[in-house]
Amino acid sequence: MTESKKIILLITFDNWGYNQYIADALEEKSHTVKHINFHQFQYQYPSAGHKIFNFFTKNLGIANLKYIHYHKVILKELENIKNIDTSIFIKADFLSPKTIREINARSKKSVLIISDSINRYPKTKNILHLFDRVFSFEKKDCERYKLDFKTNFIYKYIEEAKTNLKHKVFNISSFDKRFPIFQKIARCLAEKKIDYKIIIFTNKNIDDPYLEFSKKPLSISEINKIMQDSEVLLDIHRDCQQGLSFRVFESLGFQKKLVTTNKDIVNYDFYNPQNIFVIKDINDINIPEHFFKSPYIAVSKQIINKYLIENWVDELIH
Repeated sequence: MTESKKIILLITFDNWGYNQYIADALEEKSHTVKHINFHQFQYQYPSAGHKIFNFFTKNLGIANLKYIHYHKVILKELENIKNIDTSIFIKADFLSPKTIREINARSKKSVLIISDSINRYPKTKNILHLFDRVFSFEKKDCERYKLDFKTNFIYKYIEEAKTNLKHKVFNISSFDKRFPIFQKIARCLAEKKIDYKIIIFTNKNIDDPYLEFSKKPLSISEINKIMQDSEVLLDIHRDCQQGLSFRVFESLGFQKKLVTTNKDIVNYDFYNPQNIFVIKDINDINIPEHFFKSPYIAVSKQIINKYLIENWVDELIH
C-alpha cells in the first residue's frame, strides 16, 4: 500500500543545522516539506532604548519584541500555505502562544519535539497543551509531564568506518558551564599521552594549554570529517540533562567508540562496555588502557535502524 503524501511544516530554531536532516528525510519519502528555520530571522534592536524596553516588557509578561518579530516573519512565510497535514515544532518555547495557535489553526496535527530539559527552558511548560503530541528526549520530563519519550537520531551511517585515523579522541563544544570538565579530561588525556583534539567554540579570549579554541563555528560537514578521522568521540552532558546528545548518535552512525559522562547511557539497547566508557566521577577519571586498544564491536543493524533518521521521522507524522 502506497503511503499518502503529506504537506508538512517543520518549524525550528536550528542554530547548528541538524534539523535540516529531518526535513530532508521527510522529503525523501516524497512529502512536501516547508522548513522554517527562525534562527535565520534574528531580530536587531533599532536602538539601545528598544533593548531596555524589551527587557522590562518581556519580564513583566506584557510583550516581547522578538516574539512579535518572529510572528510577523513566520506568518509571512506561510501566506500561501493553508492546509498543513502535520506541523512539527522544535524550540517552540522561542515562539509566542499566539504564533503557535495561528500555525496550528492551519494544521490537522501539531507535534512538539523537546530536545532539552524543561528545567533548562521552563517556559516550555506553558505551551505543552497547545500540541496534539509532545515528544521529549528526557525520561524524567516524560514521566512528570506525561510526554512521549523519543531519543535523538542518527543522521549519517557509515557502513565501513575509516581505519587510517588522525586522532584518538575528539570533541567540539560551545563554551559553557561544562568547560572545567573539558579541562580536566584534556589534562588527563595529555598526562596519559593519549592523542586528542578538543575544540571549544567561543568569542572569548581564553588560553589553556590542553584545549583548542575557535571563534568561528565549524560546519556540520567539517565536524563530520574530523569525527571520521577520530577513533573515540567524547560526550559531556549538561548537569540538568539526562537525554542523549547528538554525539552519542554520531558515535553510532560513524561506528566510533564513545567516552561519556552520561550515566543513563547504560540503559539503552546499543550500550556495550567495549564501545562505551562512562566517566562516573569527573574527579577520578580513570579510562582503562584496554578501552583504547580493544576493537569496536559493531552494533546490530536491527538496533541501528531504530535510530536512523529515515525511520525516526515516521512516528512524527503518523
